[in-house]
Amino acid sequence: MQPFESMPRQVARQIVGVFTDIDGTLTDDGKLSANAYLALWRLAEAGLKVVPVTGRPAGWCDAIARQWPVHAVVGENGALAFYEENGRLERIYHRAVAARDPKRLEAIRAVILREVPGARVAKDQPYRQFDLAIDFREEPPDLGLEAAAKIKAVFERHGAHAKISNIHVNGWLGDYDKLSMVKQLAAQHWGVDLDRRAARYLFCGDSPNDEPMFAFFPNACGVANVQSFKTQMTRLPKYVTRAPGGAGFAEMVDVLLARR
Repeated sequence: MQPFESMPRQVARQIVGVFTDIDGTLTDDGKLSANAYLALWRLAEAGLKVVPVTGRPAGWCDAIARQWPVHAVVGENGALAFYEENGRLERIYHRAVAARDPKRLEAIRAVILREVPGARVAKDQPYRQFDLAIDFREEPPDLGLEAAAKIKAVFERHGAHAKISNIHVNGWLGDYDKLSMVKQLAAQHWGVDLDRRAARYLFCGDSPNDEPMFAFFPNACGVANVQSFKTQMTRLPKYVTRAPGGAGFAEMVDVLLARR
């Protein structure tokens, strides 16, 4: 990974939009930092499209789409996207969410809670529509990445997709992820083929559930805390910031806008 400050000016000038993770990327110790939130405003005011792409639930996405300076938000690791248009909240659902099976996820949940001591259902689960979130770090005790890997393995053993974030392990049924929903959003909402225009967009993230995005976007950037997940990932971002979390995101925005 190269320092983000090494991004060439000609590359920065081509960027028209920024996709970003939330937890661990915009937040520090679970809190959205003032610098990171201001950085979102600076991007929007500079005319760039801004889209958070998160594992957080649909209920959070409703508030984010309405109240944050964003053009859309992708939630539940790619199950859905919300955006405002002409004062109305619009929704896009991934084509693969038809595979939803709540009873099957409930059965998987029971196995996880039985086999992984300390694992618990995330407190934001009531606001979710399609996935199951297991908390291994958001609230104490911190179970560590070894327990997160065990939780992920249980999901996969039962035929579900699963990704580790910096706080939760999210599992779902259906063939989708953050990247496929971002592509669907861009095509349906903006008329943009991201397969052809990936270099015009930047993604910023911090953890293994961002790996499909890191692999796809040639100008992907990790905030510094991505380093702690290096052994959990096979595809890392091209760039990395010096600072972690929200400070790292603000650093990225400072450099990007200065180079433009």
